[in-house]
Amino acid sequence: MLQRDEGGLYLTDGDLCVRGDFSKLLRRVQPRNLRGELLVKAARIKSADRQVTAVDATAGLGDDSFLLAAAGFEVWLFEQNEIIAQLLGDALSRALEDPLLSSIALRMHIAHEDSIQALPRFGFSPDVVLLDPMFPAKSKSAQVKKKLQLLQQLERPCSDEHALLDAALSAHPRKVIVKRPVKGPYLAGRKPDYTLAGKAIRFDVIVGSVDEPRE
Repeated sequence: MLQRDEGGLYLTDGDLCVRGDFSKLLRRVQPRNLRGELLVKAARIKSADRQVTAVDATAGLGDDSFLLAAAGFEVWLFEQNEIIAQLLGDALSRALEDPLLSSIALRMHIAHEDSIQALPRFGFSPDVVLLDPMFPAKSKSAQVKKKLQLLQQLERPCSDEHALLDAALSAHPRKVIVKRPVKGPYLAGRKPDYTLAGKAIRFDVIVGSVDEPRE
């Protein structure tokens, strides 16, 4: 159930508890730290002479979107699950009222909509589309983080990876960035043009219709 306290809206099942909270990312968005973020490196657009734009097609609680907004992107966040969208909206509302977060949060725009349906009719071609479909946990893997355990009760892993990737490409971005477990398979079996990998996750980059040189 959704509940509210002095810290804002949160979701609980009586045991686990989760809420959106962008303040926990303050250290990561400090300029020196932000430049080292793998997502920011993957999303970087060379020779940009205008406002860069991004779509987070699987927004969840918006942490990756916040990093992109901190890096200067205008970000549209699509979240189809009503409860998760409410948590995301509450987190953004609180961030807009926080002097330390508001300048970043102003560049974030939430849409409670299925991105597979929305992206083919998106009004313009974004520079970046980010895909982070929920990845099914293997039975022998370590226990999923508590936050994800609760969210996975609401939103199932992506059932049609081809449709999600096709929708992202239909928006004609300069890059599609796919967030994956470091040893996970390619989304929809599509080999990326290049990959940036860390210890636990990697970002597969598919160059879109506009020629964008490798970073």
